[in-house]
Amino acid sequence: MTLSLIAPPAEEPVTLAEARAHLRLDAAEENALLAALITAARTALEAETRRAFVTQHWCYTMDDWPSRPIELPLAPVAEVTAVKVALLSGAMLTIDPAFYEVDAKGEPPRIAARRGQAWPMPAMRLAGIEVEFTAGYGPAAAVPQPLKQAVLLLAAHWFENRAPMGEGAELPLTVSALAAPYRRLRL
Repeated sequence: MTLSLIAPPAEEPVTLAEARAHLRLDAAEENALLAALITAARTALEAETRRAFVTQHWCYTMDDWPSRPIELPLAPVAEVTAVKVALLSGAMLTIDPAFYEVDAKGEPPRIAARRGQAWPMPAMRLAGIEVEFTAGYGPAAAVPQPLKQAVLLLAAHWFENRAPMGEGAELPLTVSALAAPYRRLRL
């Protein structure tokens, strides 16, 4: 199972101006670094919480259909845009959305064939099934404030502490506490 980013977010949950104000920066020489740290902080917190913050598009690739509903690895899911299965030619056939149902609000979000339906078998043994979906809370304005604050604090922490950190380095406690209520548990 592989999760691939198709289209990244169009914006970050925290603006460069917000980060500059938080750090009390007047000079613009380090804007590129600070922008990169905002993106890195968002990405790290998305991985930590298993959530997409700002709308982005993903492809989840599988080898076989699971015996239970398909559990999507990211939340919240705004929509499943396509479920595809490999043909002998190698082309991907899009399955009619009327064939399956989506529980986008579930934890985890899930997809299942409707009752009485069976998923078509892919012609390829490896990576023969693709689920394309849109995940995220919406635009930056819709991201919960604690997650925005966590991104801001983590980017600021990295800006102020530029020495490399060792393996297994943990998130600062305040950042971890802000992200904790949004963390999706792994079973």
